[in-house]
Amino acid sequence: MMKEQKTSSRSMIKARHACATFIRKGSKIKVINTHGTQVVDCWAFNSSNTSEYMSMEHCRVSFERYRPKRGDVMVTNQRRPILKIIDDTANGAHDTLLAACDRYRYENLGCKIYHRNCTDNLWEAMVNIGYKITETPSPFNLWQNTPVESDGTIKPNPPEYRKGDYILMRAEMNLVICLSACPQDITPINSNKPRNAHFEILE
Repeated sequence: MMKEQKTSSRSMIKARHACATFIRKGSKIKVINTHGTQVVDCWAFNSSNTSEYMSMEHCRVSFERYRPKRGDVMVTNQRRPILKIIDDTANGAHDTLLAACDRYRYENLGCKIYHRNCTDNLWEAMVNIGYKITETPSPFNLWQNTPVESDGTIKPNPPEYRKGDYILMRAEMNLVICLSACPQDITPINSNKPRNAHFEILE
């Protein structure tokens, strides 16, 4: 008999903002691309020691490719399992190469006033739930359509996903996850219009 899973109510990741939450080992998180056009920067930290975190460079070595697929285990900077991809309706079309946007990125793009960004979103969301971090790891960029071209260039393309696409991941340790609905509205990665996304915790 299949064990019944308890699902939390659906929570919103407000456009241009982030939220962070604790997840117990063995629980799952379902991140939902509600409108099909929103990149979500994803970070995960050991809840007992935030200096240990999901590391894209270590993940790429672990699964020997730059895009993960269903069944892959994301690892930390100490090479320990932190999240396992259980299901993914985008079939691995996510990015592990690009850094989170920050105020300097938008200044380079010509912004003259402050622009919300995923780096500040991360720090703000972690403080809001009482956690301190000392650096911004490279994020797992969910639904970011930035493939490596045959000539080695990385092109920021518009999204090519469906409304309601999701990725389901299982916590392999007690962790804190942070999700940022990327504020990028200058390059086309969010179709130039940041929108809300959602997530659910499955116990």
